[in-house]
Amino acid sequence: MMAQFEYSTLAHPQDIQQLEHILEQCFISALGGEEAYINMIGVENFRIIRRLEQVAGGLATLDMGQWWGGQRVPMTGIAVVGIAPEYRGSGAAIALMQHTLKELYDRGIAISALYPAVQSLYRKVGYEQGGSWCIWEIATQNIQVREQPLPLELVASINHEVFHELYQQQARQTHGYLDRHPAIWERIIQPNDKEIVYTYLIGTKDQPQGYIIFTQERTNNGEILFVKDWVLTTVAAAQTFWSFLASHRSQIQQVRWKSSAIDSLTLLLPEQTAKIQTTSRWLLRIIDVVKALELRGYPPGIQAELHLEIQDNLLTENNGKFILSVANGRGEVTKGGKGELQLDIRELAPLYTSLFTPYHLQIAGKLNGTETAILTATQIFAGASPWMADFF
Repeated sequence: MMAQFEYSTLAHPQDIQQLEHILEQCFISALGGEEAYINMIGVENFRIIRRLEQVAGGLATLDMGQWWGGQRVPMTGIAVVGIAPEYRGSGAAIALMQHTLKELYDRGIAISALYPAVQSLYRKVGYEQGGSWCIWEIATQNIQVREQPLPLELVASINHEVFHELYQQQARQTHGYLDRHPAIWERIIQPNDKEIVYTYLIGTKDQPQGYIIFTQERTNNGEILFVKDWVLTTVAAAQTFWSFLASHRSQIQQVRWKSSAIDSLTLLLPEQTAKIQTTSRWLLRIIDVVKALELRGYPPGIQAELHLEIQDNLLTENNGKFILSVANGRGEVTKGGKGELQLDIRELAPLYTSLFTPYHLQIAGKLNGTETAILTATQIFAGASPWMADFF
């Protein structure tokens, strides 16, 4: 299938124009201007697929990192996968993804993540559910947190560098958080034509303990305050966050924010009045088994050895038996071993991210293993519910 198509970078002006038209049709201008979006991501970060000299589709690659077990793992996000309608069903999308994944492997990338329009396409090339993306909602009158232990300071001139250190403090402790690509920061802090972005540091300017970035919108269902981004590094910051949002109750009916499917922020609320308004799962692909397993962090109290047997029909370097030895929070991988836990590269993703336990993956028919291997994998891959605050 790959041989039917020509894979390349996006360079020629006519190719850029063709891809803009394809993305405009695929996403119904949801990107907010295809030319501006391509420029923001960088032309050099797009890949296209051709058939008979015509651009059949393309995608964007966002090189960044993702935090797993307190360690940053090199990750490439895949965005705006778009195929022209006349080429859908021709195998163009599969070929585009296969070429891209081979390129990422050659470049030394450990893992890749994306948000699927449909899961079936990406499962064919080795992606599987990796974590959650959720939007929570609460009526402002139900927050009922009044104590505000810290001051808030309005940030007039917004630059993401101001927030970067605070964000990284939270990211290191959050299973699945991104070490963000500059374009993701840009979309958080830069308003579109229809919104005003408000930004506050929580705490003093010299010693900030968090921040909140939000917009306000008037809808048919009332006024909504949407938190675009937040970081809270102390309990005082979390209490101030809720108190500040509650203070909007005379003008704002609902507050929405992004958080985990298991949201610890809601523990500060007096009642279970916050609800998940929107939820979906993003997908992960292990690109380089050895790098992915060695760069990830593990529970520091565990010393164990897991014998894996992995099948990868696309990236054959990942095929075979591996021994993962874990000690002092880090892992080391060697070839060989007994192959006591057998799984496809696709099923390694939700195990790697701790989205599902080995037991539940086994019950779902996603892996096979001895009782000892299942127990060992459960200890090694124990972790908080993985989630991402960013959609790309």
